[in-house]
Amino acid sequence: MSSLDENPGPTAGRAYMLLCGTTMCWAANAIFGQLAVGEVSPMAMVMFRWVFVVVLMVLFARRHVARDWPVLRRHLWFIGIAGAVGFTLFNSLFYVAAHTTTAVNVGILQGSVPMFVLIGVFLVYRTPVTVLQSVGVVITMVGVAYITAAGDFGNLAALQISPGDGLMIAACVLYAGYTVALRNRPAVSPLGMFTVMALFALLTALPLAAAEAAIGQFQMPSLYGWGVISLVALFPSFLAQIFFIQGVEIIGPSRAGVFVNLVPIFAAIAAVVILGEPFEMFHLAGMALVLGGIWLSEKGKPRAS
Repeated sequence: MSSLDENPGPTAGRAYMLLCGTTMCWAANAIFGQLAVGEVSPMAMVMFRWVFVVVLMVLFARRHVARDWPVLRRHLWFIGIAGAVGFTLFNSLFYVAAHTTTAVNVGILQGSVPMFVLIGVFLVYRTPVTVLQSVGVVITMVGVAYITAAGDFGNLAALQISPGDGLMIAACVLYAGYTVALRNRPAVSPLGMFTVMALFALLTALPLAAAEAAIGQFQMPSLYGWGVISLVALFPSFLAQIFFIQGVEIIGPSRAGVFVNLVPIFAAIAAVVILGEPFEMFHLAGMALVLGGIWLSEKGKPRAS
């Protein structure tokens, strides 16, 4: 039986569309995170986003869960850990890191996810990683670094290490682990699995919100904050995760992980359109490097046996 990484042809185009949609939603999350500062605290944001998602899933995916329940019930441990790690813990570390490190650092460190994924699929599944795939990932990371360094690699030397950098690296490792684990997800519908994962994400977010309240940092959303949470729930939390699960199912974790590098690109575009920030030549050059790296990584994928 061939691995998901060796899944051929006609469906790959659909996977690319799904993964591009995923990264667009995740890029929007970076904008939403900025808009939420001062309007809602990080753990409140994590908790309420999953409250919204669970409500959506109960409304739209009840029949999927009922149909898939015999299989879902046998894999609750896997689904619960995936929801806690890939959703709650990743987002919690991400939002806290954003308050204690620079946006440049976060952008660079997010580019490490595909490398962690490639290492993970090799260590866990012994999936071969070709030289061309490795080169492609490195090129995408260079593109991300070039953009976040504003077109001057000399700026990287001025970066200061903060606790948030360590938190962001931990977040990237967690999401890479979640991505690798999706390869073994139970044979159920994406909606059915995502509904149960979202419920576990909410359950694990509750004690984190309680801890934030215990130290006096919990902030209920303002009216504006509720609007931001609604957008976060719909796009990065709901649509993106379903797209990502389907994309990984089609082309496998190592190939899907490379698309994470599109997040800073789409985030830059969103910043131009929504926040009115300027688009510079280094954005264009970095975009070319990222897209070229993804193309190389796809060209260098292992051939199906």
